[in-house]
Amino acid sequence: MDEKNVDNVYDAVIIGGGPAGLTAALYLARARYRVLVVEREHFGGQITITSEVVNYPGVLSASGSELTDTMRRQAEAFGAEMLLADVESLDLTGDVKLVRTSRGDVRCLAVLLATGASPRSAGFAGEDAFRGHGVAYCATCDGEFFTGRPVFVVGGGFAAAEEAVFLTKYASHVTVLVRGEDFTCAAATAEATRANPKVTVHTNAELTAVEGDSAVRDVRWRDRVTGEERDFAPEDGGPVGVFVFVGYAPATSLVAGVARLDDHGYVIVDDHQMTSADGLFAAGDVCQKRLRQVATAVGEGAATATEMERYLKRAQERTGIVPRQPASRTRDVATGEKDVAPAAAAGTSAPASGATGGDSPIDEAMAAQLDAVFSRMESDVTLRVHLDGSDASAELRAYMDALAGLSDRLSVEVADAAADDPAELPFVELVRADETACGMAFHGVPGGHEFTSFVLGIYNAAGPGQPIAASDREAIARISRPVGLKVLVGLSCTMCPDVVVACQRMAADNPQVTADVYDVNRFPTLRERYDVMSVPCLVVEDGSGERVTFGKKGLSQILDLVG
Repeated sequence: MDEKNVDNVYDAVIIGGGPAGLTAALYLARARYRVLVVEREHFGGQITITSEVVNYPGVLSASGSELTDTMRRQAEAFGAEMLLADVESLDLTGDVKLVRTSRGDVRCLAVLLATGASPRSAGFAGEDAFRGHGVAYCATCDGEFFTGRPVFVVGGGFAAAEEAVFLTKYASHVTVLVRGEDFTCAAATAEATRANPKVTVHTNAELTAVEGDSAVRDVRWRDRVTGEERDFAPEDGGPVGVFVFVGYAPATSLVAGVARLDDHGYVIVDDHQMTSADGLFAAGDVCQKRLRQVATAVGEGAATATEMERYLKRAQERTGIVPRQPASRTRDVATGEKDVAPAAAAGTSAPASGATGGDSPIDEAMAAQLDAVFSRMESDVTLRVHLDGSDASAELRAYMDALAGLSDRLSVEVADAAADDPAELPFVELVRADETACGMAFHGVPGGHEFTSFVLGIYNAAGPGQPIAASDREAIARISRPVGLKVLVGLSCTMCPDVVVACQRMAADNPQVTADVYDVNRFPTLRERYDVMSVPCLVVEDGSGERVTFGKKGLSQILDLVG
């Protein structure tokens, strides 16, 4: 690649699409620098799982996803580009830096690491064994599974205090185990938790073990002052939920050995937010800081962008390379073509009703974004709906009719459901023009975060599809036996779409693979069959029995699981 070709070089690549990264992108793009934000999961970061944010200045109340979706749109409005991909490695030698991603290599003059942090494990006995069967880390994703059941929260920070109150929407009672002498969050937040009649707080308390069978049914904890051991098991013998909020581990493996880290793995930066590696900046929860809040992440993102402007100005003068923003800011950086629309690429949830025409569930803004996806389809796809006369069937039919109305490549067909298993209804399957099944079906209504997954499933089935690593493509092609993949999801879960899109991609590329997605709240029989207490839940059936796993997984991880 010719490094002097400004069409091939960015001023800055921002790794991580949370509040810090999106704010930096907004500031840099507004200053007319060419910026690419690379995010591996969903734009918005950890705050997207928070149902209500009330302490962000200027916003009385908003969900985390609403707040960060606005940030993303602001950054895009000024010309920032977005890419969903894994960053695999960095080469920071020389004036032009190389960022290797799962969707191709990207060159730039500076890199900002804004990868944030992920939840830590608490370390009690049984934590790993019961992950997905009673032990959880996301109240928004998994709280509903414990409706009417007792729940324990482990942790003493802001997340533990806030999520304990959130869980009272579902749980019969919430017990919070704080390891220290008191909460470490703001007094007002702690007081709200203590004042809730459905919450009991124990300080100097340490959870030591959980036990059970297919679910947690016994919780053991210790008073760290008196040494007294306590045991809780519901009288009815039913399940107990254990939600862990004990802090985060910084996502710095990408720069280990490249930049200096502290003893806890956080990136060390100077007064200009520069790491020890020239041209590599860092901001947000990946750095050492006293307070980890959206407000501080946004402030760091803005400050870092300003420092990067000075660096980039000198780099342009030194190299003679002055990248320019493309005419279309949604261009695919891996192929040079127009990219998937922001709504599909960024993980936007299904649109609210109110509509393009009459009662369509897709509004004009969403329709315009979907057009960027559907305009690149290379073949026809039929949305074959299997209905049972329920309200959910009517909703599913309305969604599919609305989608088909946006492209001549899409059509809706109502199947004869007489031969269907009533327990599987309603569902929609994707069928090619030659009447062969694409191997993909969604059972329920693909709303919430799964609207995006469904649209990408259509795109991958109709071609050209999202770029994937050559090794993954080869691994999919090597599957020579029938493999059935079931993905049980929650529509509010931000971790589920990764698993869904990966399974659908396998089905789109290999006729031996089928991918059936179920809204677990509409199919309680499956929930009970697999003891689902956390989503996503992936069930693999390949003739040798069923294997059930929980948690977020990428395409390569699922391929390794299938073997």
